[in-house]
Amino acid sequence: MKEIKSMFPNARIPYGTWGSSYFPAWQTSSLAEVNIGQFAGEAMANILGKRKVPARKLEYLVIGSTIPYHWKFWNAPFLSNCLGHRLPGFHVEQACATGLTSVIQAGSEVNAGSYDTVGVLTFDRTSDSPAGVFPERRSYRRTEVLADVWDNFGFDPATGGAMIATAGQSARKYKIDRSEVDELTYLRYKQYFDAKNSGFLNRVLFPFDILNVQGRLVGKVDDDYGVRQITLSGLKEMRELDTCVTTGTQTHASDGMATILVTSPEKAKELSPKPDIDIQFIAKVDVCALPGFMSESPGLAVKKLLQMTGLTMDDIVVAKNHNPFAVNDAIFSKIMNYDWRKMNKTGCSLVWGHPQGPTLTRILMESLEEAVDLGGGYVLIFGCAAGDVGTAGIFKVS
Repeated sequence: MKEIKSMFPNARIPYGTWGSSYFPAWQTSSLAEVNIGQFAGEAMANILGKRKVPARKLEYLVIGSTIPYHWKFWNAPFLSNCLGHRLPGFHVEQACATGLTSVIQAGSEVNAGSYDTVGVLTFDRTSDSPAGVFPERRSYRRTEVLADVWDNFGFDPATGGAMIATAGQSARKYKIDRSEVDELTYLRYKQYFDAKNSGFLNRVLFPFDILNVQGRLVGKVDDDYGVRQITLSGLKEMRELDTCVTTGTQTHASDGMATILVTSPEKAKELSPKPDIDIQFIAKVDVCALPGFMSESPGLAVKKLLQMTGLTMDDIVVAKNHNPFAVNDAIFSKIMNYDWRKMNKTGCSLVWGHPQGPTLTRILMESLEEAVDLGGGYVLIFGCAAGDVGTAGIFKVS
């Protein structure tokens, strides 16, 4: 294995101290009815308890979320109060890049020596997202109403197009074939169900009871509700919404949370159930593609990241990405000359959904677990985000 200098030599991710809820699709679970911030804080407390990490070990909290929720103004002190341990903290937000950037922010805090143990808490609820009323003197109505999730998905102020248009436009640029995208999607679903049936996902995902204000059970979040078995013939019969994009070859909006810890090397050994496993930060980049070409941005980010580090795709033992459109993977394969069959072997957000804030956090946790099973090595996670942003990070598991 090539030895590459770490971007944060004094920061580590303690193995086995992380966890995530399942990601039920929009309006398919009782998560649609709760304050997602409060749920996330209480779920983090539950996960830390099951991981045998005392909440009082945390000194700081990095919050990653993108959709406004009730009491968001109070942020880290409010959410850490759900842990029973009031903490200072900071909020991070950049659409689907939020999960990775939140972990990087925590790494910088620990590496700088500001704190020994930082919690990362990422979450979002797309169900019933709030609508805001804005004074707008340039509008003939004098006010404009914005539905936070759906209006942003449907309109890019830089291009005037919907999010889906970026996938179709990128597919045309790279001359992607529809049949390849259907085959790719079919494999991604198989990878997810294989991982689920093997029990692999149980190492990352936790079920939760949802209670009302009286403390009565109103439901359970114990599956990625909304994920259905598909067939290749069924995919091929779907109507094309834009070039290479159908309802089956794009992800769905969902709700959920994910949490992970970042600590000093000494604290990592203290908190991890397997202190011999060492997880380091290697490098991270963000890039912007041309307006309206979001689906090519992850490939551009990975290309730049590998150039920075001197690594190649042959050095990567686990590659996993946030792929809201299946065409993203086909384009990445062309840019990097890499077989998309080697990616996402334990599932991906194309299949299990897209709650924005915690998406890349869950991807990171699944990737690290997979790397441990393989005996260690370099882990590459990447994805796209609103604004034609591509994000990519490399971690090393030893």
